[in-house]
Amino acid sequence: MRVALAQTDCRLGDVDGNLADTERIIKDAASENADLVVFPELSLTGYALGQLADDISLWPDDPRLAALSRHGPDVVIGLLEDGRIRRHNSALYLSDGQIVHNHRKLYLPNYLIWEERKHSSPGSHMRAYDTGMGRFATLICNDAWQPMLPWLAAQDGAELLIVPTNSAAKLTAGSFDPAEYWHDLLTFTARMQQCWVVFVNRVGDEAGVRFWGGSRVIDPWGSAVATAPTWEESLLVVDIDPSAVRRRRREIPLLADARMGLLRRELERLSNESGAD
Repeated sequence: MRVALAQTDCRLGDVDGNLADTERIIKDAASENADLVVFPELSLTGYALGQLADDISLWPDDPRLAALSRHGPDVVIGLLEDGRIRRHNSALYLSDGQIVHNHRKLYLPNYLIWEERKHSSPGSHMRAYDTGMGRFATLICNDAWQPMLPWLAAQDGAELLIVPTNSAAKLTAGSFDPAEYWHDLLTFTARMQQCWVVFVNRVGDEAGVRFWGGSRVIDPWGSAVATAPTWEESLLVVDIDPSAVRRRRREIPLLADARMGLLRRELERLSNESGAD
């Protein structure tokens, strides 16, 4: 299986221009025999949605989106989804002109410069899904920082986690370095869930924030098999072997003893004690 990581910049609010760039990149990936092309979070709209006066959300069944996957490879594309009353930060998995899966970002950060809850509503489901190349799951940026979600995806049979991201460079004078955190997180996730991880971050400057790139593919042993450069656009094409997941999970069956009943009971207890819905 050949995956193309489209580490792109985009123009805030310029959906038509971003669609044109996206189509060109998909054609480039097709010329390298890619089976799947993954773009960053919100790659069709830009991130700083509060800077825009107009609504630039898209219907998932917009024919322009379906057309992106008619050049050969499957496509994962990021957009602000029009959900009628609500808007969602979504990533569509498209294949042969059809929507295979729509993941709506579940955990919307609301700290420092991130104010996603002002512009999007959280999704309500996390599901693995079947493709022509295997069983995948999508987690958008901050979703991957929630330890239970990669585990749930693996328990649902995911062999490859797709992580479209908008991660900015260091934002404070303290010790928090997003690039370092992502490195450790992706390594841990791939090792503990014993799966491939495809991380695609954007680059470029937007609304005073600079995005650092560094997209990569991590194998089920936690090793980075390929890494894109920082700060600049690139199309990184990587061959991966989905059967390595099954080999790794046989070697050390970390996921086999999930004890779902125990987890259900403890989650219900914690939910009742906290008063959370």
